[in-house]
Amino acid sequence: MTQTKTRKADFPGLLNADGTPWHYLDSAATAQKPQAVIDAVTRAIGADYATVHRGVYARSADMTLAFEAARRRVAQFIGGQEQEIVFTRGATEAINLLAYSYPDKGRVLLSELEHHSNIVPWQLAGWQVDVCPLTQDGRIDLDAAEAMLTREHTMVAFAHVSNVLGSVVDGKRAADLAHAVGAKLLLDGCQAVPRVPVDVVALDCDFYAFSAHKLYGPTGIGALWGRADLLDTMPPWQGGGAMIDKVTFEKTTYAPAPQRFEAGTPSIVEAVGFAAACDYVAEVGIEAIHAHEADLVRQTREALRGMNDVTLYGPEDSAGIVSFMLDGVHPHDLGTILDEEGVAIRAGHHCAQPLMDKLGIPATARASFGIYSDAEDVAALIRGIERTKRIFG
Repeated sequence: MTQTKTRKADFPGLLNADGTPWHYLDSAATAQKPQAVIDAVTRAIGADYATVHRGVYARSADMTLAFEAARRRVAQFIGGQEQEIVFTRGATEAINLLAYSYPDKGRVLLSELEHHSNIVPWQLAGWQVDVCPLTQDGRIDLDAAEAMLTREHTMVAFAHVSNVLGSVVDGKRAADLAHAVGAKLLLDGCQAVPRVPVDVVALDCDFYAFSAHKLYGPTGIGALWGRADLLDTMPPWQGGGAMIDKVTFEKTTYAPAPQRFEAGTPSIVEAVGFAAACDYVAEVGIEAIHAHEADLVRQTREALRGMNDVTLYGPEDSAGIVSFMLDGVHPHDLGTILDEEGVAIRAGHHCAQPLMDKLGIPATARASFGIYSDAEDVAALIRGIERTKRIFG
């Protein structure tokens, strides 16, 4: 990875209006955008803009090529093929699509650390939900999962990286366990794709969901990767333009996957930005990003471990995320005081209320890192915590 200061300069959002640095430690919620992505989006919504797929004029054809090139780039980023990528509004819509459209609804095995977007869709779509426990250090207990899985399970859906604990699941083993009982595996990759190498073929998963905005891209777009043979068995879940083959008042036939899942005018500009974000991350190097964030996690955990009034959650080798509690201080109060110090963290249940219930706490404070994070951000966090301790005395 190139020098962090150089990478920080790529992100205009990291400076306050007065030119002072903003210590942004909320990348797990949404990542800041590099200038390369901002420029790609600006061109796409400006000089290059046109609709896609149905225009007969040259700019529409050019934009269609760019849109489908974005699909190929996003697929390549996770080791898939372009016909396996369904563009969605984000990972939440991707999981909803799968939960509603997968034809073999039965039992789904989730875990105690899942984000609400990997719990509620299954409930709404009528699946029977079972819950796998965690290990002592906050990982999905795959030994317990193996014991729980039965032939009644048709889906296993796990977070690849926990958005609260930063723990990484062994995706290949999870796939093996699911396939042993005839089930399919979905991995929620929102926190994984920005910070660990992802190869869906090597993982042997069946579906993979992720969002662009956590990968330094735009909001409003994400992707569901699915094995082509499985996508072909799934009916559309929304109707409208673009997803059809032929429409009459008596009968409608549908386009092949992935187009049958993309009703209406797509997020054209956002797709271009999505591809630009993949290019930017690839240019930095995902292995370098992972090593960089691992070092920051180590620094942060070491500093917090030196405070006897701080409780840390999750494994030592968490991926880019550190969740903690300061005794006697609600995380919201801590977050407010840190904001006064120019430090942005997340405070709350992180859309993981069942996990908070498991931990026996209402919320945590969460610092999460990105390409642009550095030791100065960690130092600012620690200074802000020390000030908070003095205030609450």
